[in-house]
Amino acid sequence: MHHPHGPNYQPKPLSVWWDTAPTSAPAQRKARHYVTGSNAHPAKMLPALAAHAITTYTNPSDLVLDPMCGIGTTLVEAQHLGRQAIGIEYEPRWAHLAALNAASAQRHGATASGEVICGDAQQMRRLLPAEHHGRVAMVLTSPPYGPSAHGRVRASRESGKPGVTKWNYSYSEDPSNLAHSSTDQLLAAFTRILRECCGVLRPGGTVVVIVRPWREHGELIDLPAAVLHAGKRAGLAPIEHNIALLAGLRDGQLVLRPSFFQMKNTRDARRRGIPLHLIAHEDVLVFCKPHGLRGTCQRTPRPALRPRHAGEVSRSRADCSPDGAGRAPRQCPDTARVCHCPARGACPGGRCG
Repeated sequence: MHHPHGPNYQPKPLSVWWDTAPTSAPAQRKARHYVTGSNAHPAKMLPALAAHAITTYTNPSDLVLDPMCGIGTTLVEAQHLGRQAIGIEYEPRWAHLAALNAASAQRHGATASGEVICGDAQQMRRLLPAEHHGRVAMVLTSPPYGPSAHGRVRASRESGKPGVTKWNYSYSEDPSNLAHSSTDQLLAAFTRILRECCGVLRPGGTVVVIVRPWREHGELIDLPAAVLHAGKRAGLAPIEHNIALLAGLRDGQLVLRPSFFQMKNTRDARRRGIPLHLIAHEDVLVFCKPHGLRGTCQRTPRPALRPRHAGEVSRSRADCSPDGAGRAPRQCPDTARVCHCPARGACPGGRCG
């Protein structure tokens, strides 16, 4: 039987996904055989959360797209669940890892393939082959949280160096990366990305955005509310607001897994008399592409995506910079067939004809 919203879908205006963190994020990725180097990304999506969204809102053989795919968590989970997957990633380093993880997924039992395109998602309709336009069942993604995240740390007693040693905390050194934009610029660009998603989604297709608030100089940045507004401006209809736990559950109690800086910031605030609490969840905003009268979300079954080679990585012919200006040519690496071509330029590796 075909389930337009996925076999487990029951519409709810607000719900809690209780079991998205039964084990730690590193344990979840280890179980999926992520390749060495994947932990270097500073803000990885929780695999169980991605799997829950894919299971709930799609059917086997559907096409799932992540326009900001990072190391490819969405792709890996979609492949293991029998969904075809495409990821777009701006940074060549992460695109390369995403391709390797997609290939690893199929080597370890995934029944569907994954493809990675290195380019700017604001040019999505130019990046994505025309054969996929109007066939995407679900977009699953998460925007960046500023120029850096908490990353990984080691205390002086572990490193032997004074103070705290911090690493793997930056998305990129490229100033054109959206992570280096102001909040207003980030939201404007994300609105453009969501609008591009509308152009490739099938009628009634779903967009799921994983997002959380953060604090900047002590002030709360309500990114979930801003993304909700961005989705509406992009022409999407909000249908659900879910709360996904980042903590485990043991005997009815939350098992928190905060980072060093989350603990430090919370303790510092409380010493100043500010009743700050640890954030143990992410907001999951669910939209659909309106179809029919007054934006009624009806889903139309589409034929399955033509299978591609696992881990296949395509190149971008679109401009890579947010303002549309071309960037300097990059050489094509010899591994994982990642190719990063300049806008409208010839591929120096000769593989993008």
